Amino acid sequence: MKIIAKTSHGLEDVLVEELKQLGVTEFDKAKRAVFFEGNQKTLYKANLWLRTANRILVPIKTFKINNASDLYYEVKQIAWEKIFDLDQTFSIDPTVFSKLFNHTNFAALKTKDAIVDRFREKFEKRPNVSRHSPDIKINLYIGNDNACTISLDSSGDPLFKRGYRASTSQAPIKEDLAAGMILLSGWDKQSNFVDLFCGSGTILIEAAMIAHNIPPNINRTEFGFMNWNDYDESLFKNIKDAASNQRIDFNSKIIGIDIDARVLGMARANIRAAGLSEMIKLRKKDFKDFEAPTSPGIIVCNPPYGDRIGENVDQLYSDFGDNLKKRYSNWTAWAISSNLAALKKVGLKPSRKIQLFNGSLECRFMKYEMYKGTKRVDKK
Repeated sequence: MKIIAKTSHGLEDVLVEELKQLGVTEFDKAKRAVFFEGNQKTLYKANLWLRTANRILVPIKTFKINNASDLYYEVKQIAWEKIFDLDQTFSIDPTVFSKLFNHTNFAALKTKDAIVDRFREKFEKRPNVSRHSPDIKINLYIGNDNACTISLDSSGDPLFKRGYRASTSQAPIKEDLAAGMILLSGWDKQSNFVDLFCGSGTILIEAAMIAHNIPPNINRTEFGFMNWNDYDESLFKNIKDAASNQRIDFNSKIIGIDIDARVLGMARANIRAAGLSEMIKLRKKDFKDFEAPTSPGIIVCNPPYGDRIGENVDQLYSDFGDNLKKRYSNWTAWAISSNLAALKKVGLKPSRKIQLFNGSLECRFMKYEMYKGTKRVDKK
């Protein structure tokens, strides 16, 4: 079975390493995606375990088209009645680069018509389309060379929807990006972990799940593949049961700091929903006043970007750099931001810069290694 795991820019190599951990040996890295080979068990495990994937697609047909009629004909030849039933709803998720179509929605409409007409001709009835909560999500991709791929979305809702987010702050970071940042950081999963701007707690929760080897989607109750006619419920139950028995101990600290009590309340609710209250400690403090644990570790954080009206974060980033220099000798700190000018105010020379995207915002993920004698640099 050919499978496609979709991811975000900059996380492709991390996703490859995750797939290797699942036992995948045949894969091909692409832009924001990894193509790999697997069976039904691999597909289920990928949806449960992959932290940096946001969708997992299963291609069912690839073909070339010369016009919209070709698309309709080829889609209609697929045995949709073997994939899902009349009483189930479906939707089309189109990505179209071909000049054959002036509008993406027209290609989606032709695909929908072909599926509906096949059911109607066979059963004199048709399944309904649902835009908001379909049972079956069908991915349509047409490249600029007019090559078309029809895939089933095995995930349903995007995989960053882990099922634990009870509430969010104004600028939450998505779960897959948070996990990707932690995995990119090279954290050894044994030393202390601190987020100095923890917000609603996403980075902390992802860190705790990584440290304890908890599958990121263990709390989800629905996946797209559960609505397919070939869904093997006992196989997926066995995979989940096995995953629950793979938890490991973590003996260091995971600590979140935020100055806003309301935001910390959100973090506490999310942590509770994830079942991780015993594993994460929260502190209401200005990050400048927090006393770092005596045993060194790692900081991974998402400080404010200054993108709200009237918000000036230059001083905050300067204080952040001063604080690292003062309190975190022998620690490693990582910070993500879209505000490149503010990042210069940190005043420390980063040992690594990685381009990532937080939603549509182009960001830099910066690594600062704090050794005794680390010097400040010009903040201009």
